[in-house]
Amino acid sequence: MCFCLQRSGENYANPKTCFFHVLFKAAALAFYILSALFVNSFVIIFVVTVFLAALDFWVVKNVSGRILVGLRWWNEIDEQGESVWKFECLDQESLALMNKKDSWLFWWTLYLAAVSWIFLGVFSLIRFQADYLLVVGVCLSLSIANIVGFTKCRKDAKKQIQQFATKTIASQFASSLQSAFSVV
Repeated sequence: MCFCLQRSGENYANPKTCFFHVLFKAAALAFYILSALFVNSFVIIFVVTVFLAALDFWVVKNVSGRILVGLRWWNEIDEQGESVWKFECLDQESLALMNKKDSWLFWWTLYLAAVSWIFLGVFSLIRFQADYLLVVGVCLSLSIANIVGFTKCRKDAKKQIQQFATKTIASQFASSLQSAFSVV
């Protein structure tokens, strides 16, 4: 697996990835909001908005999550038919090299898009537009899936780092004790 690492700086380390991370979120939201002015067909609004949200889901899950924050997640069904979450993250040294602005953009836009869909859902409820609520529900579900996946992945990464640190410290302590007793 290849992750692009660059030192933290004043600028975005991965501007193209950041651009596409924001592009499909903004495109789905903008099309949904502006389509009422220009498009008369609910089917077209549904298909295009959900397609853009699906592109956003894929880009975030498979590209920008790996490059901007060094995390990757997926879900598998095991032999017993149980759903199993799988997580990958960079090691502690590599995570320390991740650009802070890239990370900030990743997390803020992830949450901001979901909040925007919630707001649009409330607006659809107020206007009694159940069909548009369906569009918002699908888009919100995709946003929340990424939030849950990456949040679990980040927690798993922190747990792995703590386990590694504990194991390293214990190993170092055991080695020190062994060398101290071998001298005596």
